[in-house]
Amino acid sequence: MDVAEFRCSVSLSALKLTFMLLFALTPVEGQLVVGSPQPIVAAPGDDVILPCHVEPKVNVVGLTVEWSRPDRNMEYVHLYRHNREMTDMKIPSYFGRTALLKDGLREGNISLRITNVTQEDEGRYRCFVPKLKSQTKSSTVSLIVAETMTTETPLHPETLQTPDLAEEFPSKGGLSRRSRLIPLVVFCVFILLCVAVAGRWFTESKRRKTELASAAS
Repeated sequence: MDVAEFRCSVSLSALKLTFMLLFALTPVEGQLVVGSPQPIVAAPGDDVILPCHVEPKVNVVGLTVEWSRPDRNMEYVHLYRHNREMTDMKIPSYFGRTALLKDGLREGNISLRITNVTQEDEGRYRCFVPKLKSQTKSSTVSLIVAETMTTETPLHPETLQTPDLAEEFPSKGGLSRRSRLIPLVVFCVFILLCVAVAGRWFTESKRRKTELASAAS
């Protein structure tokens, strides 16, 4: 292999390295199940909504949506399957008191409405979409039921605020920091490519001068 071929090989290798690094460092965005990072506060007898949604938005009408109590052996509070609620496996005390915001399912809103809350309802709730094509299929929401407080959660889905994803998923910040390395990597590889091309041009120029000198003699 002569010098020119070597320089060309270096250029191709550097280009391949660029694509490999870009692929490795670019964050891969996927669907996330996001609950409220702040506890929901209610007074006994209030109706509340436990916020939870899929981000980015996706139609979950045909998917299974599970709401359960992690502090009660993952018993079901509400189970939505086959486009309807399945009541045979839910905690009896929640019969007739839970509902999904069905108008929001097409937008990925899987928030749960609980009516006439009691002190027994206080605790952690888990929203889970088992067939979601994602590594983050669940999230948790805490409910506090206090005698001296009233609900701070609006009952209308359009007024629900989207939780801060940076607080809910700290790992996304890490991906963002890694993504800032991409311009630096691209710049370094660009310099390497320039050096390789310049070396090839210099070699070719020198070879042509040598050939011209030999032809003149």
